[in-house]
Amino acid sequence: MPEHLEVKVGSRTVDVSNPSKVMYPDDGITKADVVDYYRRIADHMVRHLRGRPLMMERYPDGISKSGFYQKDVPDYFPSWIRRVTVGKSGGSVTHVVCDDAATLVYLAAQACLTPHVWLSRADVAEHPDRVVFDLDPGGEDFAPVRDAARSLDKILRSLELVPYLQTTGSRGLHVVVPLDHGARFDEVRAFAHEVASGVAAADPARLTVEQRKARRGGRVYIDVMRNGYAQTVVAPYALRPLGGAPVATPIDWRELDNSRLGPQRYRMKTIFRRLGRRADPWARIDRDARPLEPARRRLAALWTDAGGH
Repeated sequence: MPEHLEVKVGSRTVDVSNPSKVMYPDDGITKADVVDYYRRIADHMVRHLRGRPLMMERYPDGISKSGFYQKDVPDYFPSWIRRVTVGKSGGSVTHVVCDDAATLVYLAAQACLTPHVWLSRADVAEHPDRVVFDLDPGGEDFAPVRDAARSLDKILRSLELVPYLQTTGSRGLHVVVPLDHGARFDEVRAFAHEVASGVAAADPARLTVEQRKARRGGRVYIDVMRNGYAQTVVAPYALRPLGGAPVATPIDWRELDNSRLGPQRYRMKTIFRRLGRRADPWARIDRDARPLEPARRRLAALWTDAGGH
């Protein structure tokens, strides 16, 4: 393979250096393979990235070597890639915003294996339009993770919200709720904590909101700490830097009943077969956005009727 590869993406041409570099040694997956994956997945993935500040998880020498997270856009990135500058404590940071397939392919060519996105859009950065419950298993048994997701689904739907589900491609599941970005991050995180605490209190033997790992006792941790300003979550259809090149995959709630489902069920080499058989389960996610305040009132009433949690 040549030392440089030119990939045509729409009206752009992306130059890929060292395309034969092996990124996933145990699987023989090269940089050219990763670039081709993101080129092919772009039609499904970009809709979930568009308008959001992005953090890059880069592995210039493949996953057998140390990678790094990068928020700031390097100076050498081409001018056609959209940037957004957002405030942070003591200053600001300029992020990539991936609005098109060419940008996604360019990031892959820069060894960004995993894009992570904000829960808010750049034009309303302090007002999230997603709330995320990250279900982190305490052991190898995936059944408690499934049950935790079902419990969250039940309470969130009782609050007239519409939860969505995604395998993380790593260890657990994400339950994601679209919002109308009317609330600020502190309100959304407080709400998420109240919901998670109630769900954990109903099943304390298997679920917890305890942040300290040593005190979880093998229980599933319902993590809501990502629901903060400038926090990120793995993007739908992103590769993970793990053997087999697993993919963070949106799934339908009915798939929880599939005994073969696990957090790394779908991989770079199998995801397109899945997408050829079914539509993106997150295709309607933005249309299902709801305001937070009515849900907060319903939650307060629920706890009052239940006598607290």
